[in-house]
Amino acid sequence: MAATEPDVTNRTMRRIAIASGTGTVIEYYDFFIFATAAALVFPKVFFPALGSAAGVVASFATLGVAFVARPVGSVLFGHFGDRLGRKRTLVTTLLIMGLATALVGLMPTAEQIGVIAPILIVILRFLQGLAVGGEWTGATLMAAENAPKAKRGFWSMVGALGGSIGFVLASVTFLIIGETMSDETFHSYGWRIPFIASLLLIAIGLFVRLKIDETPVFKGEVSQRGTSRAPFVEALKSQPREIAFASGVLVMTFAFYYLAVGYLINYGTAVLKLPRTTVLLIGIAAGLMFGLAIVLGAAYSDRVGRKKVILAGNAVAVVWALALFPILDSASAVTFAIGSCVTTLIAGFAYGPVGAFMPELFQTRYRYTATGFSYNVAGVLGGAVPPLVAAAITAAYGGFAFGIFLAVLCLISLGCTLALRETRNAEMSEPVKAPVH
Repeated sequence: MAATEPDVTNRTMRRIAIASGTGTVIEYYDFFIFATAAALVFPKVFFPALGSAAGVVASFATLGVAFVARPVGSVLFGHFGDRLGRKRTLVTTLLIMGLATALVGLMPTAEQIGVIAPILIVILRFLQGLAVGGEWTGATLMAAENAPKAKRGFWSMVGALGGSIGFVLASVTFLIIGETMSDETFHSYGWRIPFIASLLLIAIGLFVRLKIDETPVFKGEVSQRGTSRAPFVEALKSQPREIAFASGVLVMTFAFYYLAVGYLINYGTAVLKLPRTTVLLIGIAAGLMFGLAIVLGAAYSDRVGRKKVILAGNAVAVVWALALFPILDSASAVTFAIGSCVTTLIAGFAYGPVGAFMPELFQTRYRYTATGFSYNVAGVLGGAVPPLVAAAITAAYGGFAFGIFLAVLCLISLGCTLALRETRNAEMSEPVKAPVH
């Protein structure tokens, strides 16, 4: 099949990026308000019977449920994304996320309905995970399959950047609400406002997404070869090596990012005894640093290649993992800010090129499924496991021991990236050729 370079102007790409990125911002806003509430509110609201420490563990376990759901969502929505198109699938994921998030805001507490409350929270978090499992990939492919090759790394960062903006928006929302009401009011009903307010954002996201067209790469594939009957099965048969190693590339990024925006929020308030406002402000700064690093990493990958940028981020991450908790344990706002911001800076720089790198690895007929599955398996390993075990490891062996655990995850990402080929010059409309050994 001949290569066809997308014929798009910068104006068209900006419109596509805004449409894809707007929905991603909203979906990740929904996803992150749950993470913020899990750190600040849920232990008392939904898990009061477990006590303080166990309540925190249970609360973060609900975050882990979403990461387990994400690979399932990637296969489910990848199937429809590869068969019906990227646009239709993105509209569906947005609707599911919006409904699940609004219902969290309306959920009765454990004091009101007992054990049913945490069970329902887990179910709704699972639905959020399903939706996000298909969201990043679809938004990323809308940009990557439209972008000119020379700037594909830059334009393909919209999915990642949407996650960064969504987190900052979620943190700002909680900060404003928390500062305009008492702690008692905040824990009573104030925390619900960001969840219910997301319905308005969902309406905006749907309006924007319904105005974009399907990608020319997907339409060309359908017209010339048709769609795959079973994209997941075909992907596993055709490119098992790429799927396996791509699943490890982002383990460090997920681990560092969700450590900074999830566990460290609780660590800063509960362990270091920093004021909640201070911790949230630092979290916002860390989220902004993450977004800046994504832009730099993505743009630089168009100049030097995807692998070099990702490898550099992972190599620095190994060292930083060992230094992080000794720095944090000085228990000052300044060192907490340094720890949080440097962590997201490293994660963002390695994350920037991934929006182009992963789609470039796979063939069009199963690209949505293969890319999404690899991305979300990394989410389970890096995003779900570290926050879940962090409290237990740091309590039993200290922060440095947890740093060693993080360093091992960074080495996994480093090795998996080394095992894959450079993709900067790949044609999105051609089958990927097997690497020569």
